[in-house]
Amino acid sequence: MVNADDMGLTAGVCRAVRRAHGEGVVTSTSVLAVGSAFEEAAATVRDAGGLALGAHLAIVGEDRPLLSAAEVPTLVDRDGRFPLSYRTVVARGAAGRLDPADVAREFRVQLERIRGIGVPVTHLDTHQHTHLWPAVAGVVVELARESGIGAVRLPGSARSGPLGTGVRLLAGRLRRRLGRDGLATTDGYAGLDEAGGMDDARFAAALQRLTGSAARTAEVNVHPGEDGDPDLARFAWGGYRWGEELAMLTAPGTRALVESQGWRLGTFADVAGTR
Repeated sequence: MVNADDMGLTAGVCRAVRRAHGEGVVTSTSVLAVGSAFEEAAATVRDAGGLALGAHLAIVGEDRPLLSAAEVPTLVDRDGRFPLSYRTVVARGAAGRLDPADVAREFRVQLERIRGIGVPVTHLDTHQHTHLWPAVAGVVVELARESGIGAVRLPGSARSGPLGTGVRLLAGRLRRRLGRDGLATTDGYAGLDEAGGMDDARFAAALQRLTGSAARTAEVNVHPGEDGDPDLARFAWGGYRWGEELAMLTAPGTRALVESQGWRLGTFADVAGTR
């Protein structure tokens, strides 16, 4: 499956995801319940027809939680917003200052809002992949089980160095946990290393790597958007080449490449159905 993250971040992202599905290879999208364009995201998913829905649960990214700061004190900064980066989540977790109960309360409310769209939720994932961290992973696994959602994203990295090694270590732990709890995930994954820069060349390289592996199922995680979207300028974690990803996803050659490698486009519902 080709899954577009950050649906609901801005109205421009919603339009881009709709195009990437209708004119391109995107089969699934993950909706951000705390996004300023959530209502546009909900309407887009309902109207798109065939666009699978995932929940993009967030405790990072500069937006405010759905709950008050007093209800989730270990998740927010002095201004009542989520921190900029996953690095803060890791630091808080390592220092024992991240309360899983706060995470669970906020994630549960976010998922409830996303389920209110009226389209079945096929999988759970998290903004900046924070569910790789064990305390957050435990919350996501439990939430999936209690909500009857059969699949969870398993991020991965091919990078060398400490970041890649850490991702692979945590991903291995998460895969084992998902297996023990009867939750499905894909055999392969691409998109963390290429986040914000999944252009033609990187998509082709990622697809070749997945094809050469033993993976029978895989997720390619993308971030389409519109060039010049003024609403994206407020995010300090910008620098993503949103428009380039949209152009790649809607190019006729992209679908041809997927098919030439022997892949069939699907969704997380297909993966959960294989268990």
